Amino acid sequence: MPYVHIVVVLALVEFFYFSLEVAKARSRYNVPAPATTGHEIFERYFRVHMNTLELLVMFIPSVLLFGYYLNPYLAAGLGLIYLIGRLVYLSAYVKEPKKREVGFVLSIAPILILMVGAIVGAARAAW
Repeated sequence: MPYVHIVVVLALVEFFYFSLEVAKARSRYNVPAPATTGHEIFERYFRVHMNTLELLVMFIPSVLLFGYYLNPYLAAGLGLIYLIGRLVYLSAYVKEPKKREVGFVLSIAPILILMVGAIVGAARAAW
């Protein structure tokens, strides 16, 4: 499970990095706190950050449970795909929101696999 734990920490580090990007965009585009609107590029950074927060709620428990009940190496590998997907999503969304699909798929597909695996693994363990 150490690889899974490393991936979880990397996901938190990535989320922290996204928060720094929001702070830089807030300063660069003169959007004073607590405003969440005011400049289109700032809003894109902000939305990526919030979308990532929404996904972390599903990702972290799923990767931990999948790793525990099924396969920690596969869980960590899927987690790495998620992390790459989030970076692709950030880059694409900030440049052109309509071209965010690849990053979205690379983020959501691993989560769906991890959630299904977590349910299956836990159910098998319960029986």
